[in-house]
Order: sequence, then structure tokens, then C-alpha cells
Amino acid sequence: MPVELGPASFAEHTTLRVGGVVRTWIIARTEDACIEAVVECDDLGDPLLVLGGGSNVVCSDAPFEGTVVQIAPTGISTTDRGGHVRVVAAAGEEWDDLVLRTLEAGCAAFAPLSGIPGLVGASPIQNIGAYGVEVSDFIVSVRVWDRIDRAVRELSNEECLFGYRTSMFKSSIDRFVVLSVTFDLPLDESVSVRYAQLASELGVGVGDCVTGTRVRQAVLELRRGKGMLLDVDDRDTWSVGSFFVNPVVPQEQAQDLPKDCPTFPSPEGMKVSAAWLIDNSGAGCGFQLSESGARVSTKHSLAICNADHATCEDVLELARAMRARVQERFGIELVPEPRLIGCVL
Repeated sequence: MPVELGPASFAEHTTLRVGGVVRTWIIARTEDACIEAVVECDDLGDPLLVLGGGSNVVCSDAPFEGTVVQIAPTGISTTDRGGHVRVVAAAGEEWDDLVLRTLEAGCAAFAPLSGIPGLVGASPIQNIGAYGVEVSDFIVSVRVWDRIDRAVRELSNEECLFGYRTSMFKSSIDRFVVLSVTFDLPLDESVSVRYAQLASELGVGVGDCVTGTRVRQAVLELRRGKGMLLDVDDRDTWSVGSFFVNPVVPQEQAQDLPKDCPTFPSPEGMKVSAAWLIDNSGAGCGFQLSESGARVSTKHSLAICNADHATCEDVLELARAMRARVQERFGIELVPEPRLIGCVL
């Protein structure tokens, strides 16, 4: 059965620690409880927000006069299928716990994704990625509750329409509730290092193979140095991680950027470093508007942090200022990565 907490607040349950009071907060710890809670809200016509770990949302300061269903089923199963391991993980599992579990099973593929906050259920929605690896590279299928068809469905990798930091789920954000995700991982304790910064941290060349344990340790150190590992005592980590995605622009536009601006080929054009654009527009690390509780992290210019009792509007005003400076300086519009709840940028 779902567990009802009664009134709660987004500020208590999100990594950015901003947001208003929620009328009803329900924790659903099994797949059946998730479906039951969602169906009950839908039957009543009650405003509903389905939430996971709260690490990729910016929530309004206004009261939410509805129900939040927090998806919390747990359980991980692994099956050796000869040369690879089939992994089925419930949506409420912590993502980094899954990384550790797969490393223990002899699979290093997820090591570059170590330390990413949030739950397994969010991984296909966002198509999480880091250091040259995207989770969609390994997803076989996603088990969901379809709120329109009122049925459990198993969506294939192809049906999920994965792209850079996106998926079909983001365009149908209120239709599907992720219940579990199935992955196929190579049975290999080493992983090819695809990202130059990670290779440098490890002291190897791009393309070299390194044990998953070493890769994980290096990734955690890099993330810690950027304030991207949650730490209650470090205000730089009171954030949603990267607030903006790296923009993808036509190759002709990328060629007009300064020579030292990092760009990377992508299927849609050229991916440009959002961090570089922000740094070189004058809104980099430590940038803060007057009398605002929000600040650009002192460790990484892609993170907006709750530096001092920030409100949602503090965060949004800062994000708008950063976006405007980049637009004015480089003619590129930054796109936010987190989901905005009850607010707009």
C-alpha cells in the first residue's frame, strides 16, 4: 500500500531545496502501490506530480494543491546471458547503487556514470550521460504505467526515441510512469575511456581500457571537484547539477565561435560547451545577482546553487541572466536541463 505523509514541501525533498508546500505526499514502495496511487488520483481528477529523487527539478514556491507520488520501488536482478549481463532495476533504486551493483557483477560499462544523483526511473527520461557514455547505449526496454491506456507497457529502446539528454518520455512527461528499466551490459571489468578529461585524470589515452573500479574512483573525484556530488555541508552541491544542456548548433555557426571554444560532433550538428559559453559571457563560477540567494557554483559554471535560503524565483532570475548574457555574446540560446514544476524560464 502507498504510504501517505500528508503535507510536505518540495524544499524538503529536492536537491535544490527550494519549492512550496505540497498538500499530499505519497511514497509508493512497490510497483502495485505506484499504479494504485496514480490511478486513484486520476480517478479523482486530482492534480498529480510523479517524482523520483528530486535531483532534476526546479519547483515553484507556490503551494501545490494536489498529490505528489514519490516512486520508490526497489530491487535489482542480474542474469548472466553469456558475454553480457541482463539487469532489471526497479525505478526507485538509487542510480549510483546500481552502478556499484553492476561493477560487483563484473560489468564496468556504467563506471563513467558514477556519482550521478537520482533514481533509476529517471535515467531513461533524461537519457543521463557523462564522460562519453549515455544510459541509452545499454537500455533494452523500459517498463511503464501508461496513464492514458491504463495498462502496463514494455517499451523497447527504439520506442523510447532517445536523443542527447532527452527521450520520448520528456515530450509525454505526464503520460508514462517508469516502473523499472532493463539493461544489457557487457561482461567486462574494464571500460574504454572516451572522454579526454577523464583520460587525463586517469593518466591514459582516449580509447584506452581501464578497470571499472579505477574509472569510478576518477569520476567521483572529478564530480566532487565540480560540486556535483551531494554534500549537505557544501552549498555548491545544493543544485540540480548541470542547469543547462550543451547546445547543438549548425556546423557553420560553430565555426564562427572563438577557436578555443570546445565543440564536439553530434548527429544533429556541433555540440558546444555550455560551461565555456557561460564562463566567457561573464556569468561564470560565483556569479550572483544583487540580493539573491542563488549563485552560480564556485566550482562549476553549469550549476546554479542554493547559496543562502534561495527561492525558486531567485534561481530562475539567475538562470535568465546567464541565458541572456550567452545569447547577447554568442547568439546561442541555452536550454534548461531540469524539469520546471509550476514555473517557467
